[in-house]
Amino acid sequence: MAGADEALFRPVRAGNAFEETVERLLQSIRLGVVGAGERLPPERELAERLGVSRVTLREALHALSDAGYVESRRGRYGGSFVREPLPAPVSGPRPELEDTLSLRYVLETGAAELAATRLSARDHLMATLAEASAADLSDYRRRDSRLHLAIAEATGSASLTSAVADARMRVNRLLDEIPLLEPNLDHSNAQHRVVVAAILDGDPPAARAAMAEHLDGTASLLRAFLS
Repeated sequence: MAGADEALFRPVRAGNAFEETVERLLQSIRLGVVGAGERLPPERELAERLGVSRVTLREALHALSDAGYVESRRGRYGGSFVREPLPAPVSGPRPELEDTLSLRYVLETGAAELAATRLSARDHLMATLAEASAADLSDYRRRDSRLHLAIAEATGSASLTSAVADARMRVNRLLDEIPLLEPNLDHSNAQHRVVVAAILDGDPPAARAAMAEHLDGTASLLRAFLS
């Protein structure tokens, strides 16, 4: 499994380091690169191989611990170990996952780009951004959805807004099956601010790029838990 080990524990992209680290670690566990009861590589080595800080790695390991995939053991022979048995899969194969992610990507990157050419609904965008940033875990998904719909509404296209709403409902059904991870929510809020700033600055390429990076982070988590 040396080749798989090298492929999975290669450097992640900086834009969504936490989300991609969770994805890589879960892939290594589910593919048996690190089997149940086995120890993951030491933190220092793993952080270097993934190209992330040890803080980011620890956040990812903590998230997987909360989800029941790894456990921390202290002492001379301690470290992070894959739990045995592993949690049961959330569900069977999800053929709609990639279809949903592709549809969302096309619609929402386009909506952000178009919204930046319209420069409308500034107050509404800022208000929904503030609501999402202040939302607690129990209300986050609803506030997050409202912000993404507000961006679509800022395009002035009722048809596009309706399409984004339909896609978002599909995404939310998938998101409801995975755990809420606080580091991801903090990162999402930071990315939301970048997206809205680009829209309000009237910079369509920056708005599209910022939205694409944001959606990639969510896609990494969904693939990690549901693929």
